[in-house]
Amino acid sequence: MGRSHALTGWCAGLLVAPLIGLGTVAEVVPFAAATAGYALVPDLDHPHARASRLVGPITRIVSEAVRAFSGVLYRLTKGPRDEDSTGKHRHATHTLVAAILLGMLAAGAGDRGKWAVLAVAVTGLLLAADVLGDWLIVSVLGATAWTATGTALPGTTTADAVQAGLTGIGGWIGVAVALGMFAHCLGDSLTRAGCPWLWPLPIRGETWYEIRLPRPLRFRTNGRFERLIVVPLLLGAAALLLPGALQAVERLFTATSIWLAGQ
Repeated sequence: MGRSHALTGWCAGLLVAPLIGLGTVAEVVPFAAATAGYALVPDLDHPHARASRLVGPITRIVSEAVRAFSGVLYRLTKGPRDEDSTGKHRHATHTLVAAILLGMLAAGAGDRGKWAVLAVAVTGLLLAADVLGDWLIVSVLGATAWTATGTALPGTTTADAVQAGLTGIGGWIGVAVALGMFAHCLGDSLTRAGCPWLWPLPIRGETWYEIRLPRPLRFRTNGRFERLIVVPLLLGAAALLLPGALQAVERLFTATSIWLAGQ
């Protein structure tokens, strides 16, 4: 579900961006790209996920550490009716608690300097581009250059503009991380296996209760429904949610209607 998760994160970023004061394409695109990237992070608990293979042995080691921690946490906190499971995949990283904690950690990157902020943002971008394609990097770099140029005041240097841009990123990077991870959890809740993102809230004797749709509405991970229905819908939403896209479609529709009426 890598592509679905990244697209879901992208769409979530586009929807939430205006709520945190981001309105232009130059502001929204980097935010949505980071959200798309961090929507892949929960699957670090799977050895074959794209996030686990991103940087070869380094991310594989991180994945193993995440899986080990998740297994221990599951054994320590499982309820009387929780299933007999290793607790490694779709557990510790697939919770609202994990999303909030990692989001807070990312938000604190600003206290450690501009390079820490940049590292968090670039990590999200690389994760997203690995799944969605290099066009994303080009788009973000273009948006970043546009922002730096637009915020540069007379008498300021390029370094000042870059510093201002990093300060802006520091204001939203924590939200992007938490939102992306939570979007992943919601996506997994649409599948047959579900997702225990309400941990540690006990439900029916389970602290790892899988939240999911009614049985007829669930779909299989990487199945035909996801490939042929879910992904195309997300691609359409990813384009239409860009700032000004709906207005452009509306103007095109109006112009086309007028032209057809005149024929």
